[in-house]
Amino acid sequence: MVEFDVVELGEAEYPEVGETAPDFTRPLVNEEFWEDVSLSDVTADGPTLLVFYTMDGGFPATYVWNELRERAWDEDNNVQIVGLSISTPYEHKTLIEERKMDFRLFSDPANEVAEEYGIDFEMDGMSGISEPRPAVFLLDEERTIEYAWVATEWPEFPKYDEVEAAIEKR
Repeated sequence: MVEFDVVELGEAEYPEVGETAPDFTRPLVNEEFWEDVSLSDVTADGPTLLVFYTMDGGFPATYVWNELRERAWDEDNNVQIVGLSISTPYEHKTLIEERKMDFRLFSDPANEVAEEYGIDFEMDGMSGISEPRPAVFLLDEERTIEYAWVATEWPEFPKYDEVEAAIEKR
């Protein structure tokens, strides 16, 4: 059994419900290829669940994406699901293949998007290395935030039932 310490991340100042989520352009990876895409182009196609998660290969990413795949919100509701982490497009391709995911993943190795959203944190013991804290934002077509959840400790996972209720409420 792997043991780890819970790390308190504290409060974060992130975009709240009713605000417009910051736009960005980053490589968006799917099972076949990747290309630079803006968040506004993604949301223009319909309601979007934007999932910030820790780097690919760690157990939190595996748990989050397995749960989202099993819940199949993108199939049962009018919502698309996209992820974002510091992992490279190559790492995203591997995660998509290994997890048999149909989700698209934004690659942001410099963690600039998480910084813009106010949800970045420096990794313990790794000076100058940061990643996004786990977070979920449900966005409408104009990027208006309809639901927001941001972790206050690591590891912490989204409140999946709350997310589901927000999706179903729309």
